[in-house]
Amino acid sequence: MLGQFVGEVFGTFILILLGDGVVANVGLAPRLAAPAYNWNTITIGWAFAVIVAVYVSAGVSGAHLNPAVTIALALRRGFPWNKVLPYIVAQMIGAFLGAFAVYLCYREGLIHAGMPNVWCTGPGSTFGEAFWGGGGSAAAGSFSFVTAFITEIFGTAVLLWGVLASGDNKNTGLMHNMGPFLVGGTVLAVGLSLGGPSGYAINPARDLGPRLFGLLAGTKDLFTNGYWWIPVVAPIIGGALGAYAYDWFVTKYLPAK
Repeated sequence: MLGQFVGEVFGTFILILLGDGVVANVGLAPRLAAPAYNWNTITIGWAFAVIVAVYVSAGVSGAHLNPAVTIALALRRGFPWNKVLPYIVAQMIGAFLGAFAVYLCYREGLIHAGMPNVWCTGPGSTFGEAFWGGGGSAAAGSFSFVTAFITEIFGTAVLLWGVLASGDNKNTGLMHNMGPFLVGGTVLAVGLSLGGPSGYAINPARDLGPRLFGLLAGTKDLFTNGYWWIPVVAPIIGGALGAYAYDWFVTKYLPAK
């Protein structure tokens, strides 16, 4: 269990270091002008953050790196329930430390910019005007909280479909340890196709851990607009629904092998 705990901490640390890192890089790096803010760059960066993190930690912990994945695997794949809480704690610690590492890398730029929210999703994240179109506390950009909640459910369900398919030998199957690329590609697809309304957290630890660090670092309004619980609750619902849907619509009809 200790090795699995450390694996989840380290894997989630890598995920956030590279994921939040690409957000900070696009918005803050001195070598980039302001127009360098680019959604494609961020989605590709997050996809490869997932790929690297999964390759590094999969052999130790299974590379859940996401409470929604852990809970879904406990519901539908026999992951031991007595490991669920330790895994979630490890993921939260790794996410917090990953955000801290991003702060160390981009400290001067963050301070100069007034400590903007490069940590988490929702209203105000990634320089509100560029990302959210100046949306206020009642909307994620031009999208309501309800829409953001629904989109997080769908996005996390899609993530689970990619995760479950990547390890499903009865399905098409992936040879030569290519599973992490399917998972990373799934995250890329979710970001490109469904990322707008909510910022596609699709991972409670990915959002809440860095959000807590951002609060300590001095980023304002991370917990004052009422949004923070959406990327915590909705992905757990979406992950569970995604796992059940995969078994209802795919596993049920796969040939026995």
